[in-house]
Amino acid sequence: MDSAPDRMGFLLVSISSAGGPDSLRVAVWRKLRSLGAHYLQQSVCLLPAREPIEQQVRRLLARVHTDGGTGQVLRIEVVDPSDQAALIEQFNAARDGEYAEVVERTPAMLDEIATETARGRAIYAEVEESEADLERFRSWLAKINARDYFQASGRAGAEAAVERCAEALAAFEAAALNTEARDIPPVSTHRHADRKD
Repeated sequence: MDSAPDRMGFLLVSISSAGGPDSLRVAVWRKLRSLGAHYLQQSVCLLPAREPIEQQVRRLLARVHTDGGTGQVLRIEVVDPSDQAALIEQFNAARDGEYAEVVERTPAMLDEIATETARGRAIYAEVEESEADLERFRSWLAKINARDYFQASGRAGAEAAVERCAEALAAFEAAALNTEARDIPPVSTHRHADRKD
């Protein structure tokens, strides 16, 4: 954490897209969601007071003002340890929910690999499809990790679930390589004798 434990800093962000185009409300929601904002009430949220986060919030506010909306960001300090603990718990609960969703969805990829292997369909096209699935999981996990400011407990389980997918894919790819190697006809080394007319 950036501040001393007894004076934890947060950004209090208040944004209204009223007066702006409809797309502004969606853009604000998406950006604050991607940063992992904790909403206190509609249009008012908290984020840790860290320089990279503050830069992104200030850029968002500039866009809001340019597009006709209103907003402000204030630095506040949460001094009471029980209030700090409650806020951290709320941030972590949100991240744990996201991590749980990753864990919940990875078995579908493992099942797909197992099914294709059982069908004897360990082929390059299937490997490519599973690679794309794994990349989506890794990208999703990286985004959650980036907004996991207080090391939520669900992180390890989600990382382990994605790693299991990576290991299953590696085995599937090896099987596909063996399958395709068997299907390639051997190169003939037999030389025909020169025919004499």
